[in-house]
Amino acid sequence: MTFVKTSLEGAWIITLDPAVDERGYFARTFCQKEFEEHGLSCSVAQCNISFNKQAGTMRGMHFQHEPVAESKLIRCVRGALYDVIVDLRPDSLTYLQHFGVELTQDNLKALFVPAGFAHGFLTLEDDAEVFYMMDDYYTPSCEGGLRFDDPKLGIKWPFEPAVISEKDRGWPLL
Repeated sequence: MTFVKTSLEGAWIITLDPAVDERGYFARTFCQKEFEEHGLSCSVAQCNISFNKQAGTMRGMHFQHEPVAESKLIRCVRGALYDVIVDLRPDSLTYLQHFGVELTQDNLKALFVPAGFAHGFLTLEDDAEVFYMMDDYYTPSCEGGLRFDDPKLGIKWPFEPAVISEKDRGWPLL
């Protein structure tokens, strides 16, 4: 795996280094030792998958409040999406800044999202599937969110979402 820092403090893009042969490829997607060497939270408490039928599906911007703020490793395993994170840590040098990256089944990239960040994505293709690894358990009473279109954040999405839940549409503005 190749680890590249993003412009946001503590967030990384992790690209697979596949071993390729006539059968296809094999690649390690997670190694606790390598994550620790980069100072990344590496326990896995929960894994989730999100299937999104239609291109233009928006999910986010989600986070969990302390004491169960969670780090996440996000990977697109089918299709393509535009993934965005926002630093919500008031003491961070990158507080309220955002970062976006295209994750696809072909580019073999994942995004490591530190605890204290909001996370969301817009699918770029039909039938997009996203795999998440989290270092803490989902706790409904600690759930939070931001509006994907909050003018204070100024996130430039590739296009206007076609499908978004009422819950995600109803998150408060900053």
